Amino acid sequence: MKVVFAIVLLLVCFAGSNSKPETALQLVSAPVSTKRAELDLCNLCVQFTGQSVNQILNIILNAGVVGGCGDLCSKIKKGQMVDIVCNLLCDYVGIRVFIHLIEHADLDPIYFCELLTVCHVFDHGDANITGLTITPKEGQQGTEFQCMVNFETINGTGTGEIEINIDTVDGLPVGDVVLIEPLKPGAYSLSFKINTNGNCQQELCESWEPGTYNVTVVICDGQCGSKHPHSQIYDKATGSFNITGGS
Repeated sequence: MKVVFAIVLLLVCFAGSNSKPETALQLVSAPVSTKRAELDLCNLCVQFTGQSVNQILNIILNAGVVGGCGDLCSKIKKGQMVDIVCNLLCDYVGIRVFIHLIEHADLDPIYFCELLTVCHVFDHGDANITGLTITPKEGQQGTEFQCMVNFETINGTGTGEIEINIDTVDGLPVGDVVLIEPLKPGAYSLSFKINTNGNCQQELCESWEPGTYNVTVVICDGQCGSKHPHSQIYDKATGSFNITGGS
């Protein structure tokens, strides 16, 4: 019971300490795995690896690791929560195996966490996108566009992600990636909104000039675009919306 509580606390605290800044694309809802959330180390592992793997590789390459997990994790310098999660995952397999898997995973967080066995592998999964709707179809700059993705799986899915990309008129990348843990056979949906007011908490913000914006949604097993085992594209769908020049 104490272990379960500790994992829940880590998930809540780690997610809070690593919340994304406000961007033009905001997730509204996503499919939820039927796994017991309190025992979920996969999400924790992918979040940690995504933000720390480069630094860990640099530490191993430049400074080396004389001691054990505590020595390696203390060098990351990204706050107490990252240190705790690093030690939790490293102690799970031991320092030598942890370093070997970090090097072998080649900057792929999902594959690394599958090698750690904290993310489930299922190579016979599938997903078919049955609908991608965007409303309204057009609007002036400042319009909030609502997007809904519906998909179904016959066999269920492995650990993967849904990747969302918007081809903008000025070429500035706008997109997001959502981790999807194993889903049972059934129908699911994901929704997100696109705010075109031009306000965001990033150094570069999309200007949302008049024109056509193509939206691509990809559902993947593993990391989208990865060449590692347990990775494939399940399905892809495209849609679009228009921003008008106003009156």
